[in-house]
Amino acid sequence: MSTSDGLVKYGTPAGRWVLLATVLGSSLAFIDSTVVNIALPTIGDDLDANAAGLQWTVNGYALSLASLILLGGSLGDRYGRKRVFQIGVGWFAAASLLCGLAPSVELLIGARVLQGIGGALLTPGALAILEASFVREDRSRAIGAWSGLGGIGGALGPFLGGWLIEVANWRLIFLINVPLALIVMAVAGRHVPETRNPAAARQLDIAGVLTGALGLAGLTYGFTAWTARGFGNSMVLISLAIGVLGMAAFVLVERRSAHPMLPLEVFASKAFSAANLVTFLTYAAIGGVFFLVVLNLQVVAGFSPLAGGVALLPVTALMLALSARSGALAQRIGPRLPMTLGPIVCAIALILLARIGPGASYVLDVLPPVIILGLGLSLLVAPLTATALGSLDDAHAGIASGVNNAVARAAGLLSVAVLPLAAGLGSGSLTDASDLHSTYRNSMLICAGLMVAGGLLAALFVPNRLPGHTPEPATDSRRPGHPPRPATDQRLPGHTPSAATGSTAPSGAALGGTPTDVAPPTAEGVPTGPAPSMASTALGPPAPSPIRTYCDPLAPPFQPRDRSPGDLGRVSSP
Repeated sequence: MSTSDGLVKYGTPAGRWVLLATVLGSSLAFIDSTVVNIALPTIGDDLDANAAGLQWTVNGYALSLASLILLGGSLGDRYGRKRVFQIGVGWFAAASLLCGLAPSVELLIGARVLQGIGGALLTPGALAILEASFVREDRSRAIGAWSGLGGIGGALGPFLGGWLIEVANWRLIFLINVPLALIVMAVAGRHVPETRNPAAARQLDIAGVLTGALGLAGLTYGFTAWTARGFGNSMVLISLAIGVLGMAAFVLVERRSAHPMLPLEVFASKAFSAANLVTFLTYAAIGGVFFLVVLNLQVVAGFSPLAGGVALLPVTALMLALSARSGALAQRIGPRLPMTLGPIVCAIALILLARIGPGASYVLDVLPPVIILGLGLSLLVAPLTATALGSLDDAHAGIASGVNNAVARAAGLLSVAVLPLAAGLGSGSLTDASDLHSTYRNSMLICAGLMVAGGLLAALFVPNRLPGHTPEPATDSRRPGHPPRPATDQRLPGHTPSAATGSTAPSGAALGGTPTDVAPPTAEGVPTGPAPSMASTALGPPAPSPIRTYCDPLAPPFQPRDRSPGDLGRVSSP
């Protein structure tokens, strides 16, 4: 059933079709990402891939996704979210087919880069379609259902991926995307209404996209190649120089652009800057953990792909159960203490995880630190998310979400590139038990150090009271100084939900002002897969977190800033 203005209602056949298309479309990207890490040992053996090849199998996708997802969100706002979503799904399916047929690791990496481009087109559209398609009073319910169903998919991903690798071939984890994509395209084409943002910026920040991509690519390639070639190698030096110059050019472009992806003035807020520094440190650690733990369990400890894949499911379960309570706690006492203790608890877990070696027992050696890690992340993520969002005024709501998301993505990307180098892998192999064992142990200790640094940074620089926010028990009233917004149709110019933020803040800056990155709600803690929280508070249904989930190369959906204080409890896994 559709209303006179073309919006659909939750619980009607029309609403179910829209929800089906967005959930399946999002699942294409994030389930795929959850199982790739599980398949790395098998891919390495089958394609004779070295350490750099396996790193790029992960980072090729993450690099193109992180570089272009803001552009993808902007294109959806400008040319139609349904159209760009369908193009992204088709592109993703074609790239998945190439991944499944790749005869060498080099071609697999190239296909993964193409896959990331498809992910950058489809990922922002899912949440934006929900925001723009459902009537205002049903949007929270629709997003909550999308988040929960996505979490179920993220939890099932490791089971499905591990089973396919064990009974068949790693190529099926990519090939299975093709029929799913055809279903998504058919459902979206028939049942999803087209929406766009008439107030979207007329100009795209292409210079910002290109310089940012060049900087990330140069740094990623340079650090990855450094491991095997050494710092003195000319290609390493040239790549690192290109990376540094690219990032410097990106800052200059954003400073001068009339429609910047990243308005630099937001960093004038000390709370916002501190929250994003903590995000960078902790998510660098998280990205490294979920890249290497599953690898180590299979290569060193001898776990099967299925057993290794599901080993980290307790993290997801704890995040689902505790994130709302953690948010409520932060609401009462302020974010500083949880953001300090959470990383410290995670560091203890990582020190224990570093002890996993040959013949490790899941119950005795793996499960206890995994539970501690889940508790630490549950304590950390909700207040970290709330602080990143609450540090800026409502006019910069989408920007706060976008910047924090981009920082988390960049941290995970660089972590996978840098950790093997910092841990002393050298010319060794990530699929050789003797080489990986010491690299893994050193990496876990480095990640523990990053967590401790993040906790100390939070203790020193994160304020306990945010501007306009007093840490009191949640009420159903708006924050002082922020009157309620009128219940207008958010598709009107100036209030159309941004393609990637899902924010109902003025969205005329989709790419020229409001970063547009939305990823499927998930909690990559399934060893690399997402699973967002279904937890909710008394104030209403859950919504996806604006922060990236642990190891998810996709990263998090954005949360509208126009919320009541109680929404601190509605945050999904990292």
